[in-house]
Amino acid sequence: MTDHQTAADDGAPQPTMDGTTPPMPDTPPTAGPATTPAAAVKPSWRTTLTTLLVGAAAGAAIVGGTWYTTSSADGDNGDAKTTAGSPAADTVNTDGEADGTFTLEGQFTLTEEAVSDGIGGCEGSGGYSDIQLGTSVTVYDAAGTVIATSALILSEFDEAAGSCTYDVSVEDVPDGEDFYQVEISHRGKLHLSAEEAKAGSFSGSLGD
Repeated sequence: MTDHQTAADDGAPQPTMDGTTPPMPDTPPTAGPATTPAAAVKPSWRTTLTTLLVGAAAGAAIVGGTWYTTSSADGDNGDAKTTAGSPAADTVNTDGEADGTFTLEGQFTLTEEAVSDGIGGCEGSGGYSDIQLGTSVTVYDAAGTVIATSALILSEFDEAAGSCTYDVSVEDVPDGEDFYQVEISHRGKLHLSAEEAKAGSFSGSLGD
């Protein structure tokens, strides 16, 4: 029985039916060119700079917004504190209370032999010539000990009434007494309660 070879359509040698391998070609097949991986694209300095600037601007915007929110909140709190504390402004003689002292305030009026002092104020004359701007004001405690001193200030002349009224203001008067004594010049002591002294209610007069 005769063996038959089957030829491939492309003419290349094919194994025979008896298993014989055809001879190798004289020239080995040539491999295709190797493919080089694409190099990574390095960002330009312009791109890097733009990215940094955008990031910085965004950070500044965040910080600025946070600062504005905090400042607004602080401002609102400050207004609330001012409003809440405003009634304290109506309280008389609050100065110095934190350190245990207060300012004793009020008026003293000379009702006899008062004359103009020629400079817009007034003063005593005759037997009351010791009553004038700068005359001593002395505050005593309940035991009669000197605890604060000041002087007559800001006189106002009432020509029709023939009187002279002075403002009295004595700072740093120690707190804690049941009552206080106030003396103008050497004219004797006037008594007032602690409540009157702290409330600015001192009122004294001299003359008929």
